[in-house]
Amino acid sequence: MAEITYHHGGDYLIPDLTAPKEPNIGVWGRRRKEFLRKNRNPIYTGMFLGGTLNAHLEETDRAANELFDRLIKEYAAADGITEDLKAQNQMEWVLKT
Repeated sequence: MAEITYHHGGDYLIPDLTAPKEPNIGVWGRRRKEFLRKNRNPIYTGMFLGGTLNAHLEETDRAANELFDRLIKEYAAADGITEDLKAQNQMEWVLKT
């Protein structure tokens, strides 16, 4: 655990506290956070107090984004949606997307 430092504020010692950095998360990380907060509050609280919540949310967001991108590519390939189709026949491309 980090050593807490203090500074003088008049006659008082005031701790030098900094807020934790915000996690770098997108929609999937925010959804996971909201799910944990609403439905698994003891887990959410334990991770928050233990300092592991942000790392968990960032990893969840990264993994979900990778899965989402892979699924979109697979669905596009299965339906025959390509950039060539977009260049050659935009109306058909729009109908398939």
